[in-house]
Amino acid sequence: MQKVIGGRFKPAGKIYLFDPGDYQIEKGDSVIVDTSQGLEYGEVVMGVHEIPQAENPVGTLPTPRKIHRKATRADLARIAENRRREKETFEICQEKIRDHRLPMHLINARYTFDVTKIIFYFTAEVRVDFRNLVRDLAYIFRTRIELRQVGVREEAKLLGGVGCCGRKLCCTTFLGDFTQVSIRMAKEQNLSLNPTKISGICGRLLCCLKFESDYYHECYVKNNPTFEPQQNDRVILDEGEGRIVSINPSRR
Repeated sequence: MQKVIGGRFKPAGKIYLFDPGDYQIEKGDSVIVDTSQGLEYGEVVMGVHEIPQAENPVGTLPTPRKIHRKATRADLARIAENRRREKETFEICQEKIRDHRLPMHLINARYTFDVTKIIFYFTAEVRVDFRNLVRDLAYIFRTRIELRQVGVREEAKLLGGVGCCGRKLCCTTFLGDFTQVSIRMAKEQNLSLNPTKISGICGRLLCCLKFESDYYHECYVKNNPTFEPQQNDRVILDEGEGRIVSINPSRR
């Protein structure tokens, strides 16, 4: 059995496992952890729990990194200062992109907690040679620079927004990882296949199609293992022959 905690570095971000060591860590605590990117500030979203040996055979999961320390008031002040600097850094990078006339759209700039690296997130429709841009940025900020290209779904997660339901985007509020969504899910739920109605603001299929997919699949397929009628199929009923015009799996 191995004791671990779960922490994330940004709202609705991926949850990573860490070794609490000798610290008394509880859910909701703020901690400073050692990562491959350097020291980072994170929030504990899963308290101390144990991973059974059956779920973590030797060599299956990497050894969790240890907590560096609990976050102090000075650490929180440093985070606020980093956030302020990120806005200025973002504007400077945008100006340099315009100077180099690069076909890329800058989305966000983020400092690591110890300011040993700045990560710039961007989207681009073509391959971009940004070597000269990296040299300019490294000269200005005197630290390591990383430019990370992301897709349209990741762009929506970083920028945030409001979905067609009128609520904040799922990916910015609680979805830690993107799951695969297919057009089959929309068909099983008898939704309109109009792309404008089943696509999110990122232009991809709505993530919420996945939420009820398993329930519809169980009602529609598992409860009808031998007979799976489709819309427009001809069927024989006690009242005579008919054509299926709609299917309501939730009512079976």
